[in-house]
Amino acid sequence: MKTYLSALVVLLATLPAFSQNAVIPSKEIQIKTAVMAAPDEKQQDATVLGYDQSGELVELRKGTNGMICLADDPNGKGFSVSCYATELEPFMVRGRELKKEGKAFQEIFDTREAEAKSGKLKMPKEGATLFVLTADAEKYDINTGEVSDTFLRYVVYLPWATSETTGLPLKPSAPGMPWIMDPGTHRAHIMITPAKD
Repeated sequence: MKTYLSALVVLLATLPAFSQNAVIPSKEIQIKTAVMAAPDEKQQDATVLGYDQSGELVELRKGTNGMICLADDPNGKGFSVSCYATELEPFMVRGRELKKEGKAFQEIFDTREAEAKSGKLKMPKEGATLFVLTADAEKYDINTGEVSDTFLRYVVYLPWATSETTGLPLKPSAPGMPWIMDPGTHRAHIMITPAKD
């Protein structure tokens, strides 16, 4: 479970290379679906990042409420959108840069760890949340932006936090239990995966 969740968070933060065969939804559909991951009151005024017709990640809408939403990756498997507090943007941007350079997960982790320790990479001081909304590919209509049977997960970044400082376990012992991942590092975060019905 830990490996799966780790891969999910890294995928959202780094984005794979673009495929020429990918079908890119309209700007309107990308915005409509990207904000689905945000809390209701944050959706209307969130900044939205998505893809132009060449597959480049661009700003589709400028927001005003401190929330950034990321549209579904045309190259990804299934449907996955995310929204996060603007305090996480330096961390996310750096991950995308390193991925574009061809760096693998561990090198990305090590680079950001060193940069965060040195102060070069600014991390949230008070914590910041990432919301991840997913669905199976067949549940997403790229022409209408309709998505069904979605699943929402939460990731609360608390750089340098540990099990001792938070009182959280290193793995969940019950469905939906919060737990801490990558404790003691720049990427320490609380995982909250609600139990599926």
